[in-house]
Amino acid sequence: MKKYLTTTALTLTALTLSTAAQAQDDSCGEVSITEMGWASASVVTNVADFILTQGYGCDVTVVPSDTIPAMTSVAENGDPDIVTELWINGAGAAYDRLTGEGNLIELGSVLEPGGIDGWYVPAYLVEEHPELATIDGILENPELVGGRFHNCPEGWGCRTINDNMLPVFGVEEAGIEIFDHGSGETLATSIAAAYEDHEPWFGYYWAPTAVLGKYDMVRVDMGEFVEESYEAAQDEGATGLVRSSYPPAPVKTAVTDSFQEEHPELADFLSKMSFPVDDMNDILRWMDENSASGEEGAVYFLTSQPDVWATWLDDAARERLAAVLQ
Repeated sequence: MKKYLTTTALTLTALTLSTAAQAQDDSCGEVSITEMGWASASVVTNVADFILTQGYGCDVTVVPSDTIPAMTSVAENGDPDIVTELWINGAGAAYDRLTGEGNLIELGSVLEPGGIDGWYVPAYLVEEHPELATIDGILENPELVGGRFHNCPEGWGCRTINDNMLPVFGVEEAGIEIFDHGSGETLATSIAAAYEDHEPWFGYYWAPTAVLGKYDMVRVDMGEFVEESYEAAQDEGATGLVRSSYPPAPVKTAVTDSFQEEHPELADFLSKMSFPVDDMNDILRWMDENSASGEEGAVYFLTSQPDVWATWLDDAARERLAAVLQ
């Protein structure tokens, strides 16, 4: 709680200093940036907002958005300037067209190696039974994972993929019941309950999330990634599939072509702004435990990991931020 209160105070202090920072360097001007509607995206946007304001003297407007509306806005209006935590696999044909025409410039991976999902077991199970780190080890020992697979809720994309892939791996034939959760909340709660009692658990989850920041889970080795089969598995009732793992989902920062041309130093910073997924999991864990906002999560990161964000900035911006956060 002390750390939480300190972070809140630092957030407010930084905001009161924004006018002074802008006065030091007014070359940036007005900048607009998306804030997607999930926790990690809020952290990323608030980190970028803080650095752009305090380090580069920008007047930042945060635009609440989502993937497809952001693509539509860039296509129709040429703004917002910055689209961050852009999950490419959900951006559709509009993203391909905008980048292909040069109207939207992909800068870098804001999550590294990307969004991660797949089938997981608790780390304590793998410590006790190393064979459970692989899908074949699980299929040969269904009782060690509790004889149950925790599946995604109806309507989620992962539900369709799992429903298609579980038969390919022969999960039910191995004696493992498929349990379809009714919500993301019950799926998360099932992991917490298993950990509390040191019980078996096997099922689907993803990162970055507070759950994987709080609980040490091992991503099961499902074998090689077969793109054709994985892509086909996204359609309900797909046939002719072969085993495939889940690939990392590319998560990028992109800017309009005019923004890159007018602000190459900002584009350089944004191209370097990247969070390892495990680090983002930890930030989200801290936020969950402290009922903290994305803004508070951003300051938690900025104050706890200066050696990381310092590598993203030029010398002048680094000095300004260090003065604010010292």
